[in-house]
Amino acid sequence: MTKRPKARPKSSSTLARLIVRPAPRDQRRAILQAGPLTLAAALGRSGRTSRKREGDGATPISVMPILSAYRRGDSGLWPATRLPMRRTQPNMLWCDAVSDANYNRPVRSPFTPSHEKLQREDELYDICIVLDWNLRQRKRGCGSAIFFHIARPGYSPTEGCVAISPRDMRRLLPHLGRKTVLQVL
Repeated sequence: MTKRPKARPKSSSTLARLIVRPAPRDQRRAILQAGPLTLAAALGRSGRTSRKREGDGATPISVMPILSAYRRGDSGLWPATRLPMRRTQPNMLWCDAVSDANYNRPVRSPFTPSHEKLQREDELYDICIVLDWNLRQRKRGCGSAIFFHIARPGYSPTEGCVAISPRDMRRLLPHLGRKTVLQVL
């Protein structure tokens, strides 16, 4: 039996950079520039910071390469993307316990230390793009689980991530790849 190749986007253009600028009147909102598109986005409840710390609720001011993505399989169809994409399972978690050796890494349940579920009850992680914040050169306490994901209705603040609407995520996914970076100004 031969393996069927993974679906790739029909579009040949991959965005090199997503630029996130703070919104003029609310530090917890942003304007995301993706090529010619300008999209609304949510930031952390504490706005942005150049000194990110675990639990501060701020979005790091940084250039963060996009590494991979997770998708929830029972949440409808999503367009193809050039990103490595894994389907979430109920036992998939992300460790945010500073004292644990798995800090800022994916883990599986059962897992006692503090963590986030990747398969959430709400739609926030229906598409969850992993950003290289404190991953390749990890430092304990400098922030974990900084993702690019789906925003809550009304773009209410995140815990430190960047979030956009499901509609806008569908528009961007075909144009994202491993060479794309997300830059928070």
